[in-house]
Amino acid sequence: MTTTITTAVTTAMTTATPPPVAPTGDHHDLAIALFAVVVLVTLAITLWVGRRGSATEDFYAGGRDFTPLQNGFALSGDYLSAASFLGVAGLIALYGYDGVLYSIGFLVAWLVVLMLVAELVRNAGRYTLADVLALRLRRRKVRAAAGGASVVVTLLYLVAQMVGAGSLVALLLGTNSAQARTWTIVAVGGLMIVYVTIGGMRATTWIQIVKAFLLIAGSVLLTVLLMVRFHGDVGELMRQAAQHSGAGRRYLEPGLKYGATFTSRLDFFSLGLALVLGTAGLPHILSRFYTVPTARAARRSTMWAIGLVGGFYLMAIALGLGATALVGSAEVRHANSAGNTAVPLLALVLGGGNGSTGGVVLFALISAIAFATILAVVAGLTLASSAAFAHDIWAGAWRGRPRRRPFRRRAAVPASRPGEAGDPAEAEPTGEASERQEVWVARFAAVGIGAAAIAISLYAQQLNVAFLVGLAFAVAASSNLPVLLYSLFWSRFTARGAVWSVYGGLVPAIVLVVFSPVVSGTKVALFPGVDFHWFPLENPGIISIPLGFLAGWIGTITSPEPADADRFAELEVRALTGAGAA
Repeated sequence: MTTTITTAVTTAMTTATPPPVAPTGDHHDLAIALFAVVVLVTLAITLWVGRRGSATEDFYAGGRDFTPLQNGFALSGDYLSAASFLGVAGLIALYGYDGVLYSIGFLVAWLVVLMLVAELVRNAGRYTLADVLALRLRRRKVRAAAGGASVVVTLLYLVAQMVGAGSLVALLLGTNSAQARTWTIVAVGGLMIVYVTIGGMRATTWIQIVKAFLLIAGSVLLTVLLMVRFHGDVGELMRQAAQHSGAGRRYLEPGLKYGATFTSRLDFFSLGLALVLGTAGLPHILSRFYTVPTARAARRSTMWAIGLVGGFYLMAIALGLGATALVGSAEVRHANSAGNTAVPLLALVLGGGNGSTGGVVLFALISAIAFATILAVVAGLTLASSAAFAHDIWAGAWRGRPRRRPFRRRAAVPASRPGEAGDPAEAEPTGEASERQEVWVARFAAVGIGAAAIAISLYAQQLNVAFLVGLAFAVAASSNLPVLLYSLFWSRFTARGAVWSVYGGLVPAIVLVVFSPVVSGTKVALFPGVDFHWFPLENPGIISIPLGFLAGWIGTITSPEPADADRFAELEVRALTGAGAA
């Protein structure tokens, strides 16, 4: 086996023509100019759209007037992040078959969204996940728990996007220095704050629509050029990829990254579980269902998104194989140890190689599209996290406690919006904070969350962006999905069960990540110089997701107060029919 691998590496070095890390000279200036165009166009969209509406509904839900096709493109734009375009293709370039498993998990997750949450969330909520819970569980602590979990999930997702941006621009500048990546992360953080504070959901949606179109068009262009290069022979593409991977046939078989030990196989199962279940708990995906007028439009949006996302991941597999076949795994790893720059390097080769105008133009174009991808996704994530803080934590849970009144049991009455009516001793504070104040708090929250994301991203620059997104998916599936499913489908679910479910999944997930090889104990950890890890897996989903469901069940059956059947009936009717939906 050792002889086979050595031979494959030698062959790859002699037959492949790896390009230098990045273009130089006048072509380098061209690449920078295209990046500047992307930034200016997105800023122009933000400023133009941001002037059209300043109401709360415009800021949080874009006025609810987007069509299913528009929202389908925006959903795919929100979902196809740097993890998809840079991370997945990079993992395929480095690990072959095992990297393909990421794309399968990301795609299958949309079936869970379509079947279980899309229409029901659109009918039952208003702006955020906590609104769905508040319709039947009108407690401030429930809204605070859901809002806090949403902020944590989006913060982890933000880190992945900003790490991808740092890798991309460092490649463009022809350097692998930490300083270039650091300044890029700071710049992206500043841009995302501008997008959210000025444009809100309406501007963010249009940026995502434009970005999705550019991303899919760029992927189609690269895939066509790749297939022309190999005369449409997929088999030859796979053979060349295996030959230049440094691993020979093992590149096309399971186990190159996951499978060498029982622990790695268990880690893969944990990752797959997180990817499949995590999408249905992502706050920035759930909030996008509120931008369409009806539940039927939400379902059709999801179907459009499945088609667009599925087509993209098929192309991502081809591009990952192409990067290995034409660039070589060794050169991909040399440019970025996590493989995040595989697609731009492939574009450079397909366009004619380094030093050619065509090569650098294509390289710059694909890099600019990838940068637009990152800008759009970080805007959506920042908006979702700032909305969770302002709408759920500040306005819904913290702002102004209701005056204490004698406890009197009375029948719940239908509410026109979450948090109204119900038992006076349990009612959430309503009317304490004006909508204008809430929007301003959301804008200030965007600044704080952006600053936190920048700080964390500076320590995670050597990690693969798809891997980082996998951690965010695990936390979302552990904290948000259990409480959402219990609230929608279990009539006995109580407020205590909701709080326990959120924290019972969120806290173990965070603790296990902190004491995993992701943070310490390995060369690519956040803190490579120390070792305090005791949890052997890199993804906590296999432990934390069941704990989230278990905690919700235990909290419910031990709750001193029974579930309110009238409120569940109200939620059920509204979720299934749309009666009373915003």
